Amino acid sequence: MNPPHSIELLEPPEDHLGSEPGGSGSRLRGVLASAAAVTTVIAVIGVTNLLSSHGGSSLITTPVLVPDPVAMRVVGFGHAAIAVPRVWGTNVSRCGIPRRDTVLIDDPSAAGDCDLPRPPDVDSVELGTAPPKGFRIDQTFSINGVEAERSWTSCGDDNVCWGAVGIPSLRVWFRASSSTNATEVDEILGRIEILPELIGVPSARSVTEDRNGTAYAALLHKLGLNAAFRTRTSLVYEPGRVVDVSPSPGTILNPGETVTLTVIK
Repeated sequence: MNPPHSIELLEPPEDHLGSEPGGSGSRLRGVLASAAAVTTVIAVIGVTNLLSSHGGSSLITTPVLVPDPVAMRVVGFGHAAIAVPRVWGTNVSRCGIPRRDTVLIDDPSAAGDCDLPRPPDVDSVELGTAPPKGFRIDQTFSINGVEAERSWTSCGDDNVCWGAVGIPSLRVWFRASSSTNATEVDEILGRIEILPELIGVPSARSVTEDRNGTAYAALLHKLGLNAAFRTRTSLVYEPGRVVDVSPSPGTILNPGETVTLTVIK
């Protein structure tokens, strides 16, 4: 059995959860590990610590069956990961605005400039390598012994709520947002986990803004992954820039697996 997961609040003190065998932590880690292995997940998620938008914590003590097809998949950078419903899309957005439930990872549409309203009842989580705009440290806690920072959930006049969790030592930030309600944001962020035995393909932005292939390959090797290269020509980008990564950033791999970089020659 995997070691139990615990979220330990450093300030202010709170109860330590998931300390009993078979508690929420071990079940959640089972969900994450199974989804990372690209298997169908039927998980029982039990007692879960939900960091609320008011700085407290609430407990769900009744086990909740998560059946297929509401199975979970896992995305992450390095050893930091988050579980999301398998039915969520990836980068289903326009100008960075989600059009339906989705994960945003190196979203190519985010560079667009348009004023689109977010559709109602849409949830999303964005993976980043730097604190999102508006992030502030409202709470410091730990996930499996790794220090993390929380920005409390807040809702704007546009009825969109957002909150974020950052793991500075791993250079990963998760920004969850919802046009449903604040509770959805807190539930999404409650599914963050540290996976020491698995590796999420990092963003090419993790190294340098120009996405240098040599530096990115070095990061992959540091994390325990192998790098292979393909080249192509371009009249737009400078030589050495990474223009494609396969498997794509966010994909969870085992140590020693290979990531193929397409680099401008």
